[in-house]
Amino acid sequence: MSDITVRADANSIKKDLVAGVIVFLVALPLCLGVAMASNAPLISGVLAGIVGGAIVGILSGSHTSVSGPSPALAAVVVALLAQLGSFEALLLAILVSGVIQIILGLLRVGFIAAFIPFSVIQGLLAAIGVILILKQIPHVLGRDTDPEGDMSFIQPDDQTTFSELGELFTGFQPGAAFVGFVSLLILNFWHRSKILRRLRIPPPLVVVMFGVAAVQIFRQIGGTWLIAESHLVQVPVAQSFSDLFQFLHSPDFSRWDQLAIYQAGLTIAMITTLETLLNIDAIDKVDPERRVSPPSRELLAQGVGNVILGLIGGIPISSVIVRSSVNINAGAQTKLSAIFHGFLMLFCVMMLPTYLNMIPLACLAAILLMTGLRLITLQLIRKMWSDGRYQFIPFATTLVAIVLTDLVTGVLIGLAVSIGFILNSNFRQPLRRILEKHLGGDVLRIVLANQVSFLNRGALEKILRDLPEGSHVLLDAESTDYIDPDVLTLISDFKERVASNRGVKVSLRGFRKKYHLEDDIQFVDYSTRQLQENLTSQEVLRILKEGNERFYTGQRLTRDLGRQLHATSQGQSPIAVVLSCIDSRAPAELILDLGIGDIFSVRMAGHVTSQKVLGSLEYGCNVAGSKLILVLGHTRCGAVTAAVNLAKARQNAGQVTGCQHLESIIHDIQLAIDPPTLQVLERATEDEKPALIESVAVRNVELCVKRIVEESETIRRLVEEGRVAVVGAVFDITTGKIEFLNDESTVDQRSSVASLSASLTKTG
Repeated sequence: MSDITVRADANSIKKDLVAGVIVFLVALPLCLGVAMASNAPLISGVLAGIVGGAIVGILSGSHTSVSGPSPALAAVVVALLAQLGSFEALLLAILVSGVIQIILGLLRVGFIAAFIPFSVIQGLLAAIGVILILKQIPHVLGRDTDPEGDMSFIQPDDQTTFSELGELFTGFQPGAAFVGFVSLLILNFWHRSKILRRLRIPPPLVVVMFGVAAVQIFRQIGGTWLIAESHLVQVPVAQSFSDLFQFLHSPDFSRWDQLAIYQAGLTIAMITTLETLLNIDAIDKVDPERRVSPPSRELLAQGVGNVILGLIGGIPISSVIVRSSVNINAGAQTKLSAIFHGFLMLFCVMMLPTYLNMIPLACLAAILLMTGLRLITLQLIRKMWSDGRYQFIPFATTLVAIVLTDLVTGVLIGLAVSIGFILNSNFRQPLRRILEKHLGGDVLRIVLANQVSFLNRGALEKILRDLPEGSHVLLDAESTDYIDPDVLTLISDFKERVASNRGVKVSLRGFRKKYHLEDDIQFVDYSTRQLQENLTSQEVLRILKEGNERFYTGQRLTRDLGRQLHATSQGQSPIAVVLSCIDSRAPAELILDLGIGDIFSVRMAGHVTSQKVLGSLEYGCNVAGSKLILVLGHTRCGAVTAAVNLAKARQNAGQVTGCQHLESIIHDIQLAIDPPTLQVLERATEDEKPALIESVAVRNVELCVKRIVEESETIRRLVEEGRVAVVGAVFDITTGKIEFLNDESTVDQRSSVASLSASLTKTG
């Protein structure tokens, strides 16, 4: 076991290190590109990448997220630089933003990530995929007028994402285009070849090695094939080790008392916080292992990173979905990949900048383009479409808005549309109306939403205003966490003044103590003596049918069992006696949707009759006043199946099962198996046997109904007088539905019983 664990850990570390190398290769030009797009020193982007990987990676609780300079902040940084007047002043604002994020992390503000709609997150992922495809196509072909890390629709060169595509071939560079095209082929077909797959070399690394080799070859060829430095990675190169420290900048602490610094810091903090929460939520959605990143800890880590960058001269960072997506696609298992990519960037920028500058942007663009294709798929679009307009429209809006603006603006637009749909849905359907048929009469149950705002007042007022005179309404706040004061005033006013004037009864349930509306149930939801006396057998049968329909359709009545228990503690007035099987899958009160005190329940294996059973039935009807006897069989009955099998094998139940008192029950059930049925059973195949057993179960119910009337003079008299009916039914344990057998003729049994009495007298 330990050997397996060691091998698994070693394999995981290997995957993380390889993923870290791939993320480093992609992140380096992105860091430089974001710095260039921000009008900041190039080294500031590299520093942001190093801190985002090495420091934030260590502090973060995310397994897959990778932090770095945020493309979404490029335009903001440009504006703040112009406003503050110097890069050193901007660094002080970045330091302030880091402190704000640390405070937000300590206050556990990250919980707001749970409120970001799923449709917006999916729209964000799809939009990043589209942007990567559109933005990287020019770089793949060697057109590098736009910085690699720019993600905004309006580019620093005054082109747009779409106009840049229109001028692809005006800046076409043959050497870079060749590298980009071959890189795409390698990324697409490497894993499809069994021979190449055995080499166990990640395709992105092959692409980079191929790109470096191509640069050297094209230098020898020269001419139009030469790949110029503008198409290569451009890391600042220090002449000596001591020169590295000249790249660092310190914040201008002399401006600590200026309001503009804190306003800029707050702006940076809010944008990086929003982007971080969005990105970790989005990247968790594409994590193969579906791990969940702790958002508040992530804010704390980002805050520490931005404080450090403010001190040493880096641009702001956040969790970045592009790097994170590359990280997952590269096979990263843990956050070791992010940490390793940060330290690798530090080492290579310090020790190997000249070699890094041999990497063509075209091969890195190919890696990003393939990442984009994995983020936006037809399968995702079809799924969002199939989820309905309330999911698809916010998704599509977020996607289009991000592509046409920038990440933060686009997400805010998507959130606004999503919130609009939520408000619209809440305004149109803030309440659920359920007409409940209780024993004491119909009750309109109004289920209040979890959050009842002032927007819901009009809808609730209309429902209450339209209630007919003499009706009964139940306002159910069991699932409600918040009710607007305006709505509470409406409810109180209606209950205390309006309802009584119109003869409407109002019951309340589930309102919290702070609302000063106590539970008040005025309707009868259990059987009382008066209700029992006023019901007929036909009405009781209708109640049982309606109860079963509620059960199998999932619309069971809400019952206060504690109230029923208290109300019935002084006496009982059941409306029916149910003779059913002891089978655990057929509890009578549940499948008939009845409450405490509504029925007598007599349970017997195979629901057969005996003197003791008949005594119970007679008591329930003649003494306690029940109006109906329901003989309730069920499908797949174990007792019936055993009776059939024993009859077919001509065996004794006691001898086969070891149950000495079981034979009498089996014998009574076997009375329902007539000779022709037994002959068919003996010849039946295993596939035909279940249907025959079910026919015996139905016949057993019918026979039981007949025997009750024949063998009990008391029940026969009650039936003759029209005070009681005996009805048979079969419960289907697969659907939950009860089939009532010949109920119309059975309910009015006086004529048939009269003839039966005559025949019995004549026979006597």
